[in-house]
Amino acid sequence: MTPFIHPTFIISILIAITVHECAHAYAATRLGDPTARNDGRLTLNPIAHIDPLGALMFILVGFGWAKPVPVNPMYFRHPQRDTAITALAGPLSNLILALIAFIALELLGSEPLSWTALVDGPEGDNPGMTIALQILRSSLFINLALMAFNLFPIAPLDGSKIVQMFVPLRHLDRYEEFLRIGPFILLGLILFESFLPFPLLSTWVHTIVDAVLFLFKMVV
Repeated sequence: MTPFIHPTFIISILIAITVHECAHAYAATRLGDPTARNDGRLTLNPIAHIDPLGALMFILVGFGWAKPVPVNPMYFRHPQRDTAITALAGPLSNLILALIAFIALELLGSEPLSWTALVDGPEGDNPGMTIALQILRSSLFINLALMAFNLFPIAPLDGSKIVQMFVPLRHLDRYEEFLRIGPFILLGLILFESFLPFPLLSTWVHTIVDAVLFLFKMVV
């Protein structure tokens, strides 16, 4: 059984996505936009955030998506800044979850494993401990990967909204045109990743994950 359909993977991805989307909703609500709250997205109930097709893709191929949290920048006092803060809340929540998993693994005496060992690894003293270690390991890497992927600066990913905060007003119209074609660019990068001379997405994700793991090891 591959790690992408392992039960611990499913548990970890559900937690990661639910917290990610709820963090977007929470940030938007605190900044004055009630849209997500009124839509029932300010919750840690995964059912509110699951996209059926996205969930199926996670189970089948290890890649999928959740329902995007609705945000209306017209409610924000500073639309450009507050949109970026709302976008950043999702990846930041995954970073916090990853740090919690890393600390827990350190306390349990289980050195966090490499990319190639999301689930398989040294077992615990009993089945319960083994499952706990598997969930923590998969949570560590899934949250870091989800954070890194969403920071990629292509729409509709969070990174594109974070970058928008730094775009000068005179270039904002051109940037918004770029955002509109972003989903097509992202889809092309995903579909043709293995055919590109330089695997842009996987390199981006691996570089960020490795850097964050290095920082975790330095400070924990």
